[in-house]
Amino acid sequence: MKHLFVLSFFMFCAIGAYPKVNVADMEKEMVARRDSVLSLITGARMSPDSIFVTDFGAEGDGVKDCKRAFDRAMKVAARKGGARIIVPEGTYLVKGPIHFVSNVCLDIRKGATIMFSPEPGLYLPVVDTSWEGTFLRNYSPFIYGKDLHDVSIIGEGTIDGNASTTFATWKARQKPGQALSREMNHNCTPIADRNFGEGHWLRPQLIQFYGCKNITLQGVFITNAPFWCVHLLKSENIICRGLRYDAKLVNNDGIDPECSRNILIENIEFNNGDDNVAIKSGRDNDGWTHGSPSENIVIRNCRFKGLHAVVIGSEMSAGVRNVFVENCTYGGYCKRGIYIKTNPDRGGFVNNLYVKNCEFDEVEDLFYATSMYAGEGLDNDKFTRVGHIYVDGLRCNKASAAGLVLQGTEAEPIRDVVFSNIEIGKAENAVSFDNTESVELRNCHIGGRAGVPSQAK
Repeated sequence: MKHLFVLSFFMFCAIGAYPKVNVADMEKEMVARRDSVLSLITGARMSPDSIFVTDFGAEGDGVKDCKRAFDRAMKVAARKGGARIIVPEGTYLVKGPIHFVSNVCLDIRKGATIMFSPEPGLYLPVVDTSWEGTFLRNYSPFIYGKDLHDVSIIGEGTIDGNASTTFATWKARQKPGQALSREMNHNCTPIADRNFGEGHWLRPQLIQFYGCKNITLQGVFITNAPFWCVHLLKSENIICRGLRYDAKLVNNDGIDPECSRNILIENIEFNNGDDNVAIKSGRDNDGWTHGSPSENIVIRNCRFKGLHAVVIGSEMSAGVRNVFVENCTYGGYCKRGIYIKTNPDRGGFVNNLYVKNCEFDEVEDLFYATSMYAGEGLDNDKFTRVGHIYVDGLRCNKASAAGLVLQGTEAEPIRDVVFSNIEIGKAENAVSFDNTESVELRNCHIGGRAGVPSQAK
């Protein structure tokens, strides 16, 4: 009851006026809120019954099409009321998507690889999904589940999207389809009429769970995705633990929670061609009408490598709140450490962000929050409320562009931010704050510590 009270109190703060912060109590408050969130997260329940995909005709020779075997295993699992589908050692070619049912754990054992065919036509007919924050119907994600409960993917094996020869080449051709999706978004076109797929060049996600409850993704190695690797859309009660990546094709984000809640992301080894974690909540009209806030997300003990480590936005029109990033480090280069991006097209809010004890090597910018992302929406008035941010113990060896950046707007300044114990060895531009209110720096050293002052001789 105490945890629920604390969580309810801070959710009230998130949607009301920003409270005046007592800095001395802020960390205690953040820890209480984080613990309240963790108490809500259990992940998936897993069936004790096991079946082997090889019993349904799958062969791990990398040649035979195993899609029918996976489909049959899913049907049997549904009839049994749930099962663990075991994928033993071998390479299993799958020509088309794997569609989940409830109460199924896909257990990909060590030495096993699920390798998808790169042929786009195999991922039709279209399914309900979203693309860059707009809800629509498109190619099926390679692993897909909608309106399910208790689904999991575990093991030490590999999921290989094998998308380098087809989907990875589509970005240069996507602009007309992208523009049409956004036009439909802004015109409130019924989602049933937003049919994309062939001829529109919008790449599907590798793994997507849409409208699902109780999800666990654990241990597997992910590579060669057609688009985003793991997309958690309008889902809740999720654990992502111990995933490993070498996914450097175009826009291979690691984990994208969108309009989702109660999520634990921990012990992940990122190595991605785009954002490692990108938290979203729908784009523009779709975020306001079809979306829901992304909230209650704990990211801890991860190793970041890729474009940006943790991003909020830019598709965040339904709002993002209660995000905790703790005890994370780097496995290689990241352009930015923590990045909040929105603009006057988006509306919504970003608040209750807590960053504790995270470090990077060389970055372009260590902490960057902007309400003017990509220079878009400058003539609009859908300003985003950004505030109530506490950063304690954020470090990097070098920031080649800027250490700490806050870019609010005159209409909606960024408010109530504390930077504490910031350590940046070298920085081209230490601090750049525009249109801010109530920003405090405590024990911050950018460009090294000054040390003892010299004495006159």
